[in-house]
Amino acid sequence: MKRYVHKTMQSPVGRLKLIGSGAGLAAILWDADERKGRVRIDPGEEHQTHPVLRKAETQLNEYFTGKRKTFSLKLDLIGTAFQKKVWRALLKIPFGETRTYAEIARTIGHPNAARAVGAANGKNPISVIAPCHRLVGSTGALRGFAGGLETKANLLRMEADRH
Repeated sequence: MKRYVHKTMQSPVGRLKLIGSGAGLAAILWDADERKGRVRIDPGEEHQTHPVLRKAETQLNEYFTGKRKTFSLKLDLIGTAFQKKVWRALLKIPFGETRTYAEIARTIGHPNAARAVGAANGKNPISVIAPCHRLVGSTGALRGFAGGLETKANLLRMEADRH
């Protein structure tokens, strides 16, 4: 069985809990607003100096301060094959841009699966890294986000200002 470790970090959008293993970053949880059971992973012991978590924290801090637009982290994604396909598609949405759920569905070869993309997006364990905040409804309206719609709007504004 894989062993996970975690650490928390402060960010402009609140406290984040980073969870990883030797294989890579497995999750970023929204400490204050995290819906129980959204990401089913045992965070394991706290480990402030784990190299995967330290690298993730460094890159997230660079992102929040405008010094980074893309991430280069090993990922340890836990989910179904469909979910992983959606999350990998999220990784390809450029900084400062948005996509609709339907566009992602078409991108992954399931053009009628916009709702399933939404469900997979709701289980995205690596928010910000796999930028689910860049997904919007077909009208451009903001839809659900694990960190809250206000945080989603703030992230999109921040990216637009630096794009």
